[in-house]
Amino acid sequence: MPKTSRPSEAGPVRAEASPRPVLLTGAAGFIGAAVGQKLLAAGTPVVGVDDLNPYYSPTLKRARLERLVAAAEASGAGFDFRQIDLADRTACEAVFAAGPFDRVIHLAAQAGVRYSLDNPHAYAAANLTGFLNVLEGCRRQAEAGSPPHLVYASSSSVYGENPDPVLFVDRPADHPVSLYAATKRANELMAHSYAHLYGLPCTGVRFFTVYGPWGRPDMAVWKFTERILRGEPIDVYGEGKMRRGFTYVDDAAEGVVRLADSPPAAPTNGAAPASPDRGTGPFRTYNLGSREPVELMRLIEVIESACGRRAEKRFLPMQPGDVVSTAADTAPLEKAIGLTPSTPIEEGVGAFVRWYRDYHGVR
Repeated sequence: MPKTSRPSEAGPVRAEASPRPVLLTGAAGFIGAAVGQKLLAAGTPVVGVDDLNPYYSPTLKRARLERLVAAAEASGAGFDFRQIDLADRTACEAVFAAGPFDRVIHLAAQAGVRYSLDNPHAYAAANLTGFLNVLEGCRRQAEAGSPPHLVYASSSSVYGENPDPVLFVDRPADHPVSLYAATKRANELMAHSYAHLYGLPCTGVRFFTVYGPWGRPDMAVWKFTERILRGEPIDVYGEGKMRRGFTYVDDAAEGVVRLADSPPAAPTNGAAPASPDRGTGPFRTYNLGSREPVELMRLIEVIESACGRRAEKRFLPMQPGDVVSTAADTAPLEKAIGLTPSTPIEEGVGAFVRWYRDYHGVR
C-alpha cells in the first residue's frame, strides 16, 4: 500500500510512485480529477500537478485531491501531487526531471469565457506560457529518446460563432470570439508545430460543456442548481435559446484516457494534411462532446425536476464571447477509440444534483 500524506492548505499530497507514471496537469480540476480517478483505479501511477489557484474554491480542489489519494491507496498505484504554477519555467522543468513519462495529459488551464474579458493576463500566463513550458518539457524528453504522448485540452469555444448546426473537427476554426477561445486555438497551433518539428505525438481534445459531480461552480448546471435550491432567481442568457452539447464528466474522462492510449502517427506519404484536424507530424484533434445539443430552457426543466422545485427566471441578452449553439461531430472519435459520449442529460443532471446535495448537506 502506498505511503500517503493528507492534503493540507500548504503542503503537497504524496503517495509512493512507480516508474513511468502519467503526468497529469490540472489534477485538482474538474476533468483532471475525473481522469486521475480512472488512471489510478486501473493501477496507473500518476504525477499530478495543479496550482490550486482561487479562480474557484481551493477547498473543492483539495477535496478532489483527497479522493485521488483514496483511489491510489485502494488500487496500490502511486500518486505524487505537486502544487506548482506551470507558467514558472523552473518549476515545470523540475516536474519533467522526475520523468520520463509515457503520457502527458495536460488539462491545466485558466478556464472561463467571461472571466477572460476582465482578466486577460491570467490566460496568457496559464494557457500560453504554461502550455509552452509543457511542450518544452515533452520536447526535451523526446530528444532524450523517449517521446511522450501529449494529450491536451482544447475547447469547443475555438469554433466561435459558427453557422453550422454541427461542428466538424476537420473544418477551419479560425474565428474565436473570446480570448479564452483564442488561447485554446493557439494551443492547437503550438502543438502542431512541435509535432512537426520534433516528432512529438500530440492529441488535442475539444471539450463540449462538461458537467457532472465534482463540477465547477462557475458553470450553468452548478449555478442553476445552487440558486434553485436556495430559492433564488437564475439568470437565463440569450432568452434561453442557446443550445449546448452537454457532456457528462465520466464520458469526457473515459475519452481522454482512451485517447492517451492511442498516440497518433505521422503521415506516411510526407504530404501536407488534407484537413485541419491532422498534422504534418504525429498530430490529431478530436471533438469530445455530445452530438445532441440541449436548449438552455430544457436544461433548466431537467434541473428543476431533479431539485423538485421551480426556478424564478430572469431573461437576459447573450453575453460577449458567448455563442448560440455547440454540437459535436464525434464520428472521428468513435472511429479512433470506439466512444461516443451518450449519457442522457436527465441521468447526468440527476447524478449532479444528488452529489451537490450530499456535498453541501442540502436536503
